[in-house]
Amino acid sequence: MRHLPLHLSPLAAALLLASPLSQALELQPQLITANPLGAAQSATPSSVLEGDALTLEQKGSLGETLNNQPGVASTYFGPGASRPVIRGLDGDRIRLLRNGVGALDASSLSYDHAVPLDPVNIERIEIVRGPAALLYGGNAIGGVVNSFDNRIPDAPIDGIHGAGELRYGGADTTRSSAGKLEAGDGRFALHLDANSRQFNDLRIPGYARSSKVRDADNRGDKHRLDNSDGRQDGGAIGGSYNWDHGYAGLSYSRYDSNYGSVAEPGVRLDMQQDHYAFASELRDLDGPFSAVKFDAGYTDYQHRELESGEVHTTFKNKGYEARVEARHPPLGPLEGVVGAQVSRNEFSALGEEAFVPHTNTDSLALFLLEQWQASERLSLSVGARLEHTRVDPDSKGSERFADTDSTSSFNAASLSTGTVYQLTPVWALAANLGYTERAPTFYELYANGAHVATGTYEVGDANLSKEKALSSDLALRFDNGTHKGSAGVFYSHFRNYIGLLSSGNLREGHHHDHGDEHDHDHDHDHGDVPEYLYHGVRARFYGIEAEDRWQLLQSQYGNLALELSGDYTRAKNLDTGEDLPRIAPLRLNSGLVWDLERWQARLDVQHASAQHRKPANETSTDGYTTLGASVGYRFEVGTSDWLAFVRGENLTDQTVRYASSILRDIAPAPGRSVEVGLRTTF
Repeated sequence: MRHLPLHLSPLAAALLLASPLSQALELQPQLITANPLGAAQSATPSSVLEGDALTLEQKGSLGETLNNQPGVASTYFGPGASRPVIRGLDGDRIRLLRNGVGALDASSLSYDHAVPLDPVNIERIEIVRGPAALLYGGNAIGGVVNSFDNRIPDAPIDGIHGAGELRYGGADTTRSSAGKLEAGDGRFALHLDANSRQFNDLRIPGYARSSKVRDADNRGDKHRLDNSDGRQDGGAIGGSYNWDHGYAGLSYSRYDSNYGSVAEPGVRLDMQQDHYAFASELRDLDGPFSAVKFDAGYTDYQHRELESGEVHTTFKNKGYEARVEARHPPLGPLEGVVGAQVSRNEFSALGEEAFVPHTNTDSLALFLLEQWQASERLSLSVGARLEHTRVDPDSKGSERFADTDSTSSFNAASLSTGTVYQLTPVWALAANLGYTERAPTFYELYANGAHVATGTYEVGDANLSKEKALSSDLALRFDNGTHKGSAGVFYSHFRNYIGLLSSGNLREGHHHDHGDEHDHDHDHDHGDVPEYLYHGVRARFYGIEAEDRWQLLQSQYGNLALELSGDYTRAKNLDTGEDLPRIAPLRLNSGLVWDLERWQARLDVQHASAQHRKPANETSTDGYTTLGASVGYRFEVGTSDWLAFVRGENLTDQTVRYASSILRDIAPAPGRSVEVGLRTTF
């Protein structure tokens, strides 16, 4: 067995751990997002993506990178923008974190707004399915996606280490390069990274527009998704000081992108984000707390929507988030964490298509999580959170938002319990029950205007009350050496699910507002568009998730394993009896994985059923089955480790339309593609 040198960077260690040469090491990933107490078994359904698996799943956007994980779908808005959907919940119900802290953007406001993050910089992604609101806020009512990049090194670094990656190909002819350098003397640690990605218009099978919306005069492009090209550039510098009982550090990162909106020819989004972060942890303390962790981030974000090169709307979001977690020494059988979180974001939209007013949102929360190891077989956890949110709009003299100058305040409470019972050495039962409240966002309260990107006229409701959900899940986990996985069910009942629902009316698609920054005529008339209202309804979500890794063979001809996973979600508006929109259908994934010494290969078959369960005014999607394959070869040059890989996706060139995408009839997923890549760690 190869010994791990202590001075390896986390990325190098992750790549090495995933290599065939170290099969016996089998280290458990530390899922700190699901449980900051670091317990071996967390009741919360969660998964981790890192090392080679992350390298081979990586796409240009976060939603697409995670799209094959159990319970996770994508809001896919072409190659430029997508967010994860977890168990049918999206937008403000999924909390996207960077090293445990929220980074502000505008991605939950609209499907065409990208998450300002290139997954190439990420070393590990942790996904929590189901309510994680206790630790991260009411807008984690659906789940959390936490990405880690080590920009503030939290462990000592000795010497100089780094990583680099090049890739080329794919259905959008991606050209991507990234590099990372870390240096340290055992006390001071420095981190530098940079990345650049360019992509062309996406190649697709057949027409961009589906037969449901295509007519003889407007078929859209064939074999190409118009205006889907773009670029992403980013970089960061960070450093930390480590001592025997903790660390403290700072980082600065910049993200810059420009991409086309596939819903509108000639419209582009030009995006910038600056993010400053501070992180520190004090360990082995005396007194009421044994360890204290502090994280803070300040973000300045803006994007401009350009039509024919002219700026028509500018979205800005700036603010901060800070959280402290304090771990107390064991109180009898209890271990626990108490904490506080404070955040402020200042959102503004300027221009003729600004469909939301200027708004400041402040929130303050207190939370606790306690765990009790009742016996060798039984562990119990309980958590609670209280959160105060204040939403303060300012119409800035705009007539359209004249009625929105009153401040709204919300007090939200969440409570949850979890248990893991080890039935036998192989089988364990995990159960969760939680009550969660979420304050409505500024756009759910105050939106009023044509939203060109989604082809709708959106109207908020300033009298909305809190969203309330009772959620539970139950999973059977197993690990006998040959099979490792779980099968589970989940159920959520919302008393006031805030949905964006059709009113059945049409509204004038373009509305001039003399209070706006620009007052010139639009290049094209958007006509009448359907009106959608933010409205609280009773709703029910339920479904199943399952995954299994089956070790088929371990021999001189290599190791062979079969990875199986599937998920199914149903969501219903209980007030009308209709199904809720944009819910992924039954999905089944199977992967045959082989490795032998330096070689690794996999063959994937992915199936999604047709989705006919949808509101009357939405379109259905057809089922599809796709084939993918990848081959990797690992080698050394001097003291550096290299991985060369080739990855093919949708090799049979099937037309794939995601039911979870609002653009399902305009923007199909990529056609047949092959990508090559080279990654090194030293």
